[in-house]
Amino acid sequence: MRASRAVVALVLSLPLLAGAAPVPQSQGAGATVYRVPVTGEIELGLAPFVERSLREAERAGAAAVILDMDTPGGRVDAAERIADVVSDAAVPVYAYVNRRAFSAGALISLATKEIFMRPGAVMGAATPVVGTGEKAPEKIVSAMRSEMRALAEARGLDPRIAEAMVDEDIEIPGVVEKGKLLTLTAEEAARLGYAREVEDWDVLMQTLSVPGAQVVTVEVNWAEGVVRFLSSHLVAPFLLTLGFLGLLIELKTPGFGLAGAAGLLSLALYFGSHLIIGLAGWEELILFGVGIILLVVEIFLVPGFGLFGVGGIAALLVSIFLSLIGRLPTAADLTTAALVLSTTVLVALVTAWALLRTLPRSARLARTGILLDTEESRETGYLSAPPRRDLVGARGVALTDLRPSGTGLFGDERIDVVSESEWINAGTAIRVVSSEGYRHVVRPTKEQA
Repeated sequence: MRASRAVVALVLSLPLLAGAAPVPQSQGAGATVYRVPVTGEIELGLAPFVERSLREAERAGAAAVILDMDTPGGRVDAAERIADVVSDAAVPVYAYVNRRAFSAGALISLATKEIFMRPGAVMGAATPVVGTGEKAPEKIVSAMRSEMRALAEARGLDPRIAEAMVDEDIEIPGVVEKGKLLTLTAEEAARLGYAREVEDWDVLMQTLSVPGAQVVTVEVNWAEGVVRFLSSHLVAPFLLTLGFLGLLIELKTPGFGLAGAAGLLSLALYFGSHLIIGLAGWEELILFGVGIILLVVEIFLVPGFGLFGVGGIAALLVSIFLSLIGRLPTAADLTTAALVLSTTVLVALVTAWALLRTLPRSARLARTGILLDTEESRETGYLSAPPRRDLVGARGVALTDLRPSGTGLFGDERIDVVSESEWINAGTAIRVVSSEGYRHVVRPTKEQA
């Protein structure tokens, strides 16, 4: 448990950097401008990167932070988290739509102080969709529409334009007709006052009055890379499977060993990364901890498998399911989370069953002493020695008088034997007629070994 808590603390501390009071901004040739790329799909792993970039810019006293936007959109909850950080930043943050800022990208752009668009760039189409590509339920659409409206109002822009990017039922004469979702080109956005069109990056620097500024392009550091890797759609299910597999094997074996440690480590990495990116909250983490405590009670204090084990596994399943759906789950999110969780549990159960059946028969593991190669049942009782069926028919000589038990020599091996009926004198040739555990029955023979 101490090891798992240490791993969670380590993962939680990876991308966090200490904040510092903002330095007065400088302009002109001595200024510093931070360029933060926001490219590809917007997912929750991007939020810690943007947060860290803004903290670094504030600490360095940067004149401005420019979000270099080229995104098709992504998760709404991720965009909301980034928009909140951008809105609260102490340093001016601008959006530079380099190619496109669709959906969640449009929401983030509206949260900045001002939007700049290069010729040919587009922005809008911000209606939320579910995993199948269909429009999200009205509850989520309404939340997104309100977010866009609030951001536009905060900047003194026409909120109907922002709402029309989300809801195709909004009609604006001369801009968009009813039934069509609004997407603005650079020229249209400039005409409506939503953005300023700039030719390229150099022109943007001149427009911001920092033509000779030092440009610092922020890149994902190793800690953020680790967090985004652990929370990815490929690695996270693997961590879940390994975690469940380790706990299942631990429940079937006495004490606490390598399987349980590997399981707890995998689940700690899963929850640590999801807590950082915002998919998991403290509620899920507390529920996960309760599940671990119940399983520990089951393993160490209560023999067998009963109420504590069932309750622990149930608490783990619920906490993992909640960590998969995020803040604004759609029906598709719930279905996907249920599918991922059920598949993970099924794979873990099948793998555990296969391992528990095949590993005890492994001769290599038996030779190393990790597993025993013999099985004892209640019917056969306790066996103090391995069976020696190879001795049946072996010929040797009695080293001691057998009255009726004694010692015989078979080749170079001394073995405790017992006479079948009569007493046998030392030096008599003998032959093994049966071998049952530790009891090897012999009879005299005229043939020498």
